[in-house]
Amino acid sequence: VQLVESGGELVQAGGSLRLSCQASGFTFSVYAMGWVRRAPGKERVFVAAIGSRGLSTNFADSVKGRFTISRDNAKKTLHLQMNSLKPEDTAVYYCAASQYFSGMTTLANIKYWGQGTPVTVSS
Repeated sequence: VQLVESGGELVQAGGSLRLSCQASGFTFSVYAMGWVRRAPGKERVFVAAIGSRGLSTNFADSVKGRFTISRDNAKKTLHLQMNSLKPEDTAVYYCAASQYFSGMTTLANIKYWGQGTPVTVSS
């Protein structure tokens, strides 16, 4: 199983970034997918999730209205579009897979993790 993130970089506050995750080694289309982030010196926290068919989404309150999540089951890819970025969005962003869409806010329900991609938002 592999989840490989890309797209993280240094961006100015107010800017946008699009993160991508390429999945392999498991049946991507039956898993809920999501993003988790870890800010410097803090624990990992849930950011966003999308159901296996892409019909349901869920976002942390801190990113609602600014981030969108999407997936392409044919290409086994997951994306996170991040707009209006703030310095507090600075973190390592991890791609995650779970059998439970509604349970993705609980990190213990995540079965597969990527290695993470760093995002730095400068003020």
